[in-house]
Amino acid sequence: MNEPDVTQTALTPASILLTGQVALITGGGAGIGRGIAMAFAAFGADVALLDVNAEAAELVAGLVRGKGRRAMVITADVTDRAALRAGIDRVMAEFGRLDILVNNAGGTRPLALLDTSDRQLDRRIDLNLTSLFTATQAAAKAMIAGGRGGAIINIASIEGLRAAPMHSVYAAAKAGMVNLTRTAALELGEHGIRVNCIAPDVVLTEAMVKANPRSLTPEFKRVHAGYLPLGRAGNFDDCAGAAVFLASAMSAYVTGVTINVDGGTWASSGWTKDKDGKWRLFANDFDV
Repeated sequence: MNEPDVTQTALTPASILLTGQVALITGGGAGIGRGIAMAFAAFGADVALLDVNAEAAELVAGLVRGKGRRAMVITADVTDRAALRAGIDRVMAEFGRLDILVNNAGGTRPLALLDTSDRQLDRRIDLNLTSLFTATQAAAKAMIAGGRGGAIINIASIEGLRAAPMHSVYAAAKAGMVNLTRTAALELGEHGIRVNCIAPDVVLTEAMVKANPRSLTPEFKRVHAGYLPLGRAGNFDDCAGAAVFLASAMSAYVTGVTINVDGGTWASSGWTKDKDGKWRLFANDFDV
């Protein structure tokens, strides 16, 4: 009896494609979600955008259609569990399948631990963690019913892996997201569903630039070059590239992991470059 040739591989350039698949992206109307939506469409997927901002989501849907893919918009707040579940049901009803879920919706604002009210605590947990659980559970059930497996990708934050003063609840929720990713990967693996996480650091989203217009100035770029080992802030394509990989057959044996899309800040752990370009521990020569 002939032994199987373990050196054989079926991997081809087409393995990265998402042709014929359907993806649902929460918070897909802006920021990282928008970038992922455009990348998924470019690689062949149809895209459903669930966003509280219908106008922004419709704009992205139009861009997706411009790439020759189907798109739909679901106007809903991810903290509304019933609306979130109904949105996934609508994707199944209109597109007939669900292959990829990207839990992208979330956010935070600076708030001291001692000043956080019960309402603010609940809102941050609901937005950044509870919605993730609800969407993951509902999407997994739809994927299991479809019988084709699937991929769930959670957009966490590097703050889920380190301390984040003034963002205590957000960081705790993102840490929960990282752990839920691992646990869900174990429970859903038998159904062919892979669950992975992306942890970005500095990504210049519309909201970030609006909150701090100076973030695009040469001075801030100099700051980024000092503490981001790759020398620049992240962009949507950086996150979208990781998402396409995790959604495609290229990562068929990858589950339960967190990919840090952070330009190396997790690795640097306090090492920064001074004005002379030399690495120093906790250098603070940049005052902008």
